[in-house]
Amino acid sequence: MSLRIRLSRGGAKKRPFYRIVVADSRSPRDGRFIEKIGTYNPMLQKDDPARITLDEDRAKHWLGVGALPSGRVAKFLANADMIKLPERRDQTQQHLPKKKAQERMEAEKEAAEAAAVAAAEAEAAPAEEEAPAEEAAAEEAAAEEAPAEEAAAEEAPTEEPAAEEAPAEEAAAEEAGEETGDDADAEKS
Repeated sequence: MSLRIRLSRGGAKKRPFYRIVVADSRSPRDGRFIEKIGTYNPMLQKDDPARITLDEDRAKHWLGVGALPSGRVAKFLANADMIKLPERRDQTQQHLPKKKAQERMEAEKEAAEAAAVAAAEAEAAPAEEEAPAEEAAAEEAAAEEAPAEEAAAEEAPTEEPAAEEAPAEEAAAEEAGEETGDDADAEKS
């Protein structure tokens, strides 16, 4: 006969109350049991001492005889330092985002951290150093605008020949049209 230390449900609808029992593994959950060794009332607060009551001497006896605890009862016994807590199986990862989505979230997180570091460095720099840097930036911007104006002036004459090319293309199209017009006259006669 294989023995199990497990929970047997009692109580009313929506008001569970469990007995911790030693039973044959083939008997129903709420059916026949060999011995009641404690209770579990999940309706009480977690820090309430009456939430779990356990006869430790009888539990040790049944463990020594070879009774195996269920998962929940094993947690109760481990909390009472009677057994070592069994390792939990790895949970499924189906609820997590897929691999590419995780990589994307990680990249966004790194970018946000880098931006935070850059902002912290900018705040750490004294205000005195920022003023000359702003003046230097204004001077650089003025220096960049002057060559840009000169470059715009140089580009303007180069745009005019491009405008001249357009009429040349139109003239070529007209000549081609005249040739086709001549061909059309020749076909009519």
